[in-house]
Amino acid sequence: MSESSAEAVGAVAAVASATAAGGNWRRATGIAGAAIGVIAAGAAAGVAIERLTVGRGMREKAKLALDSTGPYGGLRGMPGRAYAEDGTELYYEVDDVDPEAVPSIGPRRRRLFGRKAPAPVTVVFSHGYCLSQDSWHFQRAALRGVVRAVYWDQRSHGRSGRGVQQHQDGVPVTIDELGRDLKAVLDAAVPEGPIVLVGHSMGGMTVMALADQFPDLIRDRVVGVGLVGTSSGRLGEVNFGLPVAGVNAVRRILPGVLKALGTQAALVEKGRRATADLFAGIIKRYSFASRDVDPAIARFAERMIESTPIDVVAEFYPAFTDHDKTLALAHFKDLPVLVLAGVKDLVTPSEHSEAIADLLPDAELVLVPDAGHLVMLEHPEVVTDRLADLLTRAGAVPAGATVGGYGSTSGTAQPG
Repeated sequence: MSESSAEAVGAVAAVASATAAGGNWRRATGIAGAAIGVIAAGAAAGVAIERLTVGRGMREKAKLALDSTGPYGGLRGMPGRAYAEDGTELYYEVDDVDPEAVPSIGPRRRRLFGRKAPAPVTVVFSHGYCLSQDSWHFQRAALRGVVRAVYWDQRSHGRSGRGVQQHQDGVPVTIDELGRDLKAVLDAAVPEGPIVLVGHSMGGMTVMALADQFPDLIRDRVVGVGLVGTSSGRLGEVNFGLPVAGVNAVRRILPGVLKALGTQAALVEKGRRATADLFAGIIKRYSFASRDVDPAIARFAERMIESTPIDVVAEFYPAFTDHDKTLALAHFKDLPVLVLAGVKDLVTPSEHSEAIADLLPDAELVLVPDAGHLVMLEHPEVVTDRLADLLTRAGAVPAGATVGGYGSTSGTAQPG
């Protein structure tokens, strides 16, 4: 095990010891930044150097400048609310289609709905863990007016309400529950007409859970599926780019540490703010692979992730180890499917996307070089291009339709 990995494991163990002994929580929460940074590898060293050379005031000014660089996450649609089976309020927005952009009825839609389709195809975007609907910023900008689209925030994320079962009853989150949440959103926002389902990371798992529990919906109404940087199972084997021994040690104690930290959310959040620069380095390492990602995009991702409270982080984490929806993929076998991943994704490695594609041999598999977990922000031109092709195959947009500009995340680009 490397020295930095050993220190990270030790930090997690220190928090676990303080927790078990009912020790000094202020001290424990100070260590918490290092504990959650166990998957940071070399990130901390770079951040430490930056902190030695750049004063706190300068860093705060830089953050303010980055936050005002562009309207990332500022696109809004018609708001709506659905309600999960436990009463959790689920927030969504609808971007309506320009009537002139509605395509002619393709053969699959004619077979499903007759010669006159009751509604245009609606594309429903599901976001990942610790993110929000705003993570689809570039794709949303490109597709506005071209297709009818729904963007929603998963429970306890973004503008959706706190999960009732988790907050009031202490019931753990499951991926199956997220699939039922998506069904509630579809019932409210897309009560009729064909659907294309697009999910990133946890959002892709949510789509699989929907298929597992509502196969008739997939058969009768879904005309295309996009799975971006996601996994159908075996997430407990992911090593986050760290030595196996270190990861195994952390994996044994991290769920308990997160659960304990979640019970002291206010103190942990204070500690997390105090170590914000460390978290920024960790977030960048595990979100992007490119060296020249626009700093404003990196800051945008940081804001989304750091807005997720520690108790929500703790509630969702165990669900990923239990996640296995490999058999559910069979429900997509007759549909146009896009499977896309960043080659350098350390969170849901591209091998997991390849495994999905192996089970869906007719799917389009796209592996993006020099891309990390947030590939839709890091290489929006690639993701948007392949999604546009999927929507064409699904009959959501006519062949040759013009998809709007999607911007770029290179260091010299302007926000799109």
